[in-house]
Amino acid sequence: MPEPTSPTPQPEPNEKLVKIFDTEREPEAIVVQGLLESAGIDSDLKSIDAVQDAFPGVGGAVILVREEDAEEAAKIIESYRQSPPLDDDETAEITG
Repeated sequence: MPEPTSPTPQPEPNEKLVKIFDTEREPEAIVVQGLLESAGIDSDLKSIDAVQDAFPGVGGAVILVREEDAEEAAKIIESYRQSPPLDDDETAEITG
């Protein structure tokens, strides 16, 4: 029987990973992870919302990538950060 695959490829546990992105908003991290995935860069998204219970206002998510993918990932993230946010009309067009 074939082994099930995870929806998002992740780096192997023994690979050297570096933090490439962090945010207080997990949905933003999911968008960035999707951009990296579409560019063929495997990533690992770690949610840190669990600390919200003990420390309100603290939380979010971080994205880790292989050390050798960090430079390309940084370029993709920089391009994402430079892009203008969608206004309500554009969002309505996307969501239909």
